[in-house]
Amino acid sequence: MTMSDIGLWSVPLAMLGGAIRVSTPFIFVSLGEAITERSGRINLGLEGTLVFGAMAAYAVAVETGSAWTGVVAAMLAGAGFGLLHAWICSFPKVNDIAVGIALMLFGIGLAFFFGKPYIQPAAPRLPAIPFGAWSDLPQIQAALSINVLFLAGIALAVALWWCFKNTRAGLIVRVVGDSAEAARAMGLNPTTVRLIATAVGGAFAAVGGAYLSLYYPGSWNERLSSGQGLMAVALVIFARWNPLGCLAAALLFGAAGALGPALQSAGVTQGYYLFYAAPYVLTLAIMIATSSPGRALAGAPGELSITR
Repeated sequence: MTMSDIGLWSVPLAMLGGAIRVSTPFIFVSLGEAITERSGRINLGLEGTLVFGAMAAYAVAVETGSAWTGVVAAMLAGAGFGLLHAWICSFPKVNDIAVGIALMLFGIGLAFFFGKPYIQPAAPRLPAIPFGAWSDLPQIQAALSINVLFLAGIALAVALWWCFKNTRAGLIVRVVGDSAEAARAMGLNPTTVRLIATAVGGAFAAVGGAYLSLYYPGSWNERLSSGQGLMAVALVIFARWNPLGCLAAALLFGAAGALGPALQSAGVTQGYYLFYAAPYVLTLAIMIATSSPGRALAGAPGELSITR
């Protein structure tokens, strides 16, 4: 079988591979935001956390020669940004949306400042598992070369879904997110719970950034992110704060993002670049379709500022 025998199958194959590669950052950022919002806080600063995590992972990987050390460094940096966001928001009359926007700009600026020396050096890449090794076709091999973080993201989505439903920690986060007064009546401290949830959410978002710089596209530059952190907030709302829904939505967004490159690889030479806007158009369409002035958002935590 030769490459020419694939024919039109090259487009869905390219979309499959692209969906897997493009969706991985969405998975981690959306799961992190889902945890944060389930505790009753919205964090619009995850775009800055994502970019700073990408820079931190790349810089540490260059200095240590270990991609996984870079991922750990990104997680620590993301947790730090999450703690800073939660600490500022713990003060009275502080708007978490405004704080998130400020920290987004702060994180991006900080990443650009410290990341200047690491634009040229090459860092080690994260490993991928060649599930397509059984085939001699490059398209199949490329589509089924799956990074370890993608598989970890799937496992994490399932684990979070189970934890929210069946564990004490999941119940605590849900109670705090639904009613701070009820949480206090149960002897819980909403500020502490949100501090931990926002820190964990930031750590997850930074892992998405580490994937961008250490695997796909696998470099550090100031245009690495295309708004994945902000789009993940819309993705979480679309998924109705369900981790499994976040996984499905991330795959959908990833497939939309892979449409343009898939058409280009199939030999389409005109107009394919218009499809690069597909994820953004999809975001707008989903938000319009799921919004209604006459009904509340199903599954939304009661303490979220967007539900008040």
